[in-house]
Amino acid sequence: MTIKELTSIQINTTDAKALEAAKSRWDAIAKPIDGLGDFEDMVCKIAAAKADMCPDISKKALVIMCADNGVVAEGVSQTDQSVTRDVAVLMGKKESSVGIMAKHYPVEIFTVDVGINCDGTPKGVIDKKVRKGTGDILKGPAMSLEECLKAIEAGIETVKLCRDKKYEIIATGEMGIGNTTTATALLCALTGLEPAAVTGRGAGLTDEGLKHKIEVIEETLKFHLEDKDKKGIKGSREVFEALRKFGGLDIAGLTGVYIGGAMLGIPIVIDGFISAVAAFAAEGIVKGCKDFMIASHKGREKGMEEILKRLSLKPVIDADMALGEGTGAIMLFPLLDMVMSLFSGGVAFNETTIKQYERFRK
Repeated sequence: MTIKELTSIQINTTDAKALEAAKSRWDAIAKPIDGLGDFEDMVCKIAAAKADMCPDISKKALVIMCADNGVVAEGVSQTDQSVTRDVAVLMGKKESSVGIMAKHYPVEIFTVDVGINCDGTPKGVIDKKVRKGTGDILKGPAMSLEECLKAIEAGIETVKLCRDKKYEIIATGEMGIGNTTTATALLCALTGLEPAAVTGRGAGLTDEGLKHKIEVIEETLKFHLEDKDKKGIKGSREVFEALRKFGGLDIAGLTGVYIGGAMLGIPIVIDGFISAVAAFAAEGIVKGCKDFMIASHKGREKGMEEILKRLSLKPVIDADMALGEGTGAIMLFPLLDMVMSLFSGGVAFNETTIKQYERFRK
């Protein structure tokens, strides 16, 4: 894939007729209007994305992108890069946090090595390694143009793999020590937000550690951005360049997952902050991707709320989570199962003696 091919991708609009039919179906079920609140809107959005007023999302997948980040050399994380590989090993065995949580739930996990800093790829992990970790973003770009394109393509290819296996909805996850730093730097570059306003503690930093992390991000932005870019970056090519300079291979891989989902009409569930930044980048590079995105949880990182607001997405879980790996995204699935049970099998007003409620507001 070339940069011209990437930025020329056209996303089909979602199906307005399926959306309206799904809304009508909700209103016909013997319950109060909008009784399931945001979940009703979510089902309607999925229906529009899949062009099916009663979509089947029973077969679910989770795609986890794993990669290391050179900025760890700046002391922005509590642990070193070896943890990325160690957790990926557990993921390959389905013994990491998300693997244990999903043990008795029907979701297939696709763990992808897109840039772990180690020789080879852990057993049970898909090998799409672009390079052994990114460069230190304080001293240079995270990756080359070709490497960033290759990582995005790895995400698109993984969605195609899921499509070929008949998966109907995909959750996103990531693993990469230092990736809250790269994600925050990218968010600030794209929006013009100040690092102090959106930088969080990641996997756990002291007050002094957080201050240092903010300083590293501030210096990184000064190093890479020209004065004209200080208020934010727009334009497909410019967003891609920001991703290349500030983002990790994991973020680029997830960006490809969102683009692939939009291309193939598969809803993609956002997990936490890192996958949300990837979603924001995907929409910046290929317009229309956000119509195929579903927000799962609010997340603890400061920048999460800002991203979801800019993508016009509303999460349905608010639990102060910051675990990563796709744990928040897959927690949405059983909730959706219950909602879909009512949507597809609920008793209609015309099947009862109950008078149908009227809708007085949209």
